Amino acid sequence: MRKINLIVALLLVSVSVSFAQQGKKWTLKECVEYALKNNIQIKQSELDLQLSAIDKKDAIGAFLPSLNANANHSWNIGLNQNITTGLLENQTTQFTSAGINAGIDIYKGLQNQNQLRRSKLSIIASQYRLDKMRDDISLNVANAFLQILFNKENLKVQKQQLANNERLMTRTQEMVNAGSVPRGDLADMRATVATSQKAVVDAENLLMISKLSLAQLLQLDDFKDFDVADNDYEVSESPVMLQTPEAIFDKAKEARNEIKIARTNLLVAERDVKISQGALQPNLQGYYSFSTRAAYTDRVIGGIQDPDNPTSVIGTVEGTGQNVVQQNFIPVLGKYEPIFDQFSENKGHNFGLQLSIPILNGFAARNNVERSKVALERSKIAFSQAELDLERNVYQAFVDAKNALQAYEAALVAVEARELAFNYAQERYNVGMMNSFDLNQAQTLYVNSQSDAVRAKFDYIFRVKVVEFYFGIPINITE
Repeated sequence: MRKINLIVALLLVSVSVSFAQQGKKWTLKECVEYALKNNIQIKQSELDLQLSAIDKKDAIGAFLPSLNANANHSWNIGLNQNITTGLLENQTTQFTSAGINAGIDIYKGLQNQNQLRRSKLSIIASQYRLDKMRDDISLNVANAFLQILFNKENLKVQKQQLANNERLMTRTQEMVNAGSVPRGDLADMRATVATSQKAVVDAENLLMISKLSLAQLLQLDDFKDFDVADNDYEVSESPVMLQTPEAIFDKAKEARNEIKIARTNLLVAERDVKISQGALQPNLQGYYSFSTRAAYTDRVIGGIQDPDNPTSVIGTVEGTGQNVVQQNFIPVLGKYEPIFDQFSENKGHNFGLQLSIPILNGFAARNNVERSKVALERSKIAFSQAELDLERNVYQAFVDAKNALQAYEAALVAVEARELAFNYAQERYNVGMMNSFDLNQAQTLYVNSQSDAVRAKFDYIFRVKVVEFYFGIPINITE
C-alpha cells in the first residue's frame, strides 16, 4: 500500500511539473539568457574561438625544437655478398638501422614571434566577434519579444472592438424593432460585426506567428505552449535619451564590439606584414642527428635433440661445409657478429648549422609582402568605415527614438480625440441623428487610433533599447 501511495504521489508531482512547464511564461531576461546558451550562431562563434586558441598553440610550438625518430629493418634473400668473406652466397641477409633527428630555428626573420603575437590578436578578435553575436541575438530577441507584446495588445483592441460592435448590433436590433432606425442599419451592423470577427482572427494569427518566430530564435524544440509574460511596459524617458548624440557615439566607440573587431583586425594585418617581411631575411637553423645500423646473415650451425620430432634433419657444420644427418636434431641459427655489438660500433653523430638566404624565388616572398600591405590598407579602410557606420547608426537610432516618442505622444492625443468623437457619435446614433454607416466610421477611426498608439508605444520602447544598447547597457538585464 505504501508503494502504491508513493507511486501516486510521484505521478501527481510529475503531472503538476508538466502543467507548470506548459503554463510557464517567459520574461525578456529569460528569453535572452536562453538564446545566449542555445543559439546555433553563438555556438559556431564559440567554435571559432576554440580554433583561434588552437592556432595559438601552433604558434607556441614553432619555438620548440623538432624531434623525430626513425627505424628500418629489411630482408635480402638470394645471391648476396657475404659481409664477412666478400664471396657471393645464397643466403638471407637482414639489415637494421635506427636514428634520431632534431632541429631548431635559431633565427627566422622574427616570423615565429610575430606569428605568436598574431595568434593572440586572433583570439581577441574571435572573442569580440562572439560578443557581437551575443549582442545581435539579444537585440533580435528583444525585438521579437516586444512584437509579441504588441500583438497581444492589438488582439485586446480588436476583441474590444468586436464586443462594442456586438453591443451596437443588439442596440440596433432594438431600435429597428422600435421603428427608430431603418432595417438597413441592422444589415450594416451585422457586416461590421463580421469584419470585426475577421480582424480578431487576423490578430490571433499574427500573435501566433510572432510567438513561433521567437520560439525558433530561442531554438526551442517544443513551442506549442510557448508564451511570454504579460508585463506592463510603461513608457518612461530613459536617462540615456538625456545625453547628446555625440556623447552616445563617444561611449559607443569604447563599448561596441564592431569597432573593437575592426581595430583588432587592423593589428592582425600589421602583424601579417611583418610575418611576410620576415620571409625575406636569412634563416638560421641548428640540427643534430644520431644513427646506427647492423647487418647479419642467418645460417644453420648446430642443433639440439627434439624428442617430439624423431625425424632426420640436415645440418651444416660451421667451418667445414660438410652436411651431417642426425636423429632428433633441431637447427639453430647463427650470426656473423653479435647484433648489439654492431649497433655500438656503427653509431654516429651529425650536427651543425644551416643558413638559408633567400635570393630568388620567383618574387613569391616579395609578392606576399605586397599582398599583406594591400590587406593592411583594406583593414584601415574597414576600420574607418566601421567608425562611420557606427556614427550613422547612433545618430539614426537617437533620431528614431526621439521621433518614436513624438509619434507615441501624438497617438495618445489622437486616441483621446477619437474616443470623444466616437462617444458623441454613439449619442447621436441613439437619438436617431446619425446613421449606422457614420457610426461605424467613427468607431473604426477610434479603434485604429488605439492600434496606432499600441504600435507607437512598443516601437518607442524598442528604439530606446537600441540607443541604450549603443551606450553599453545590456538588453538582458532590462525588464
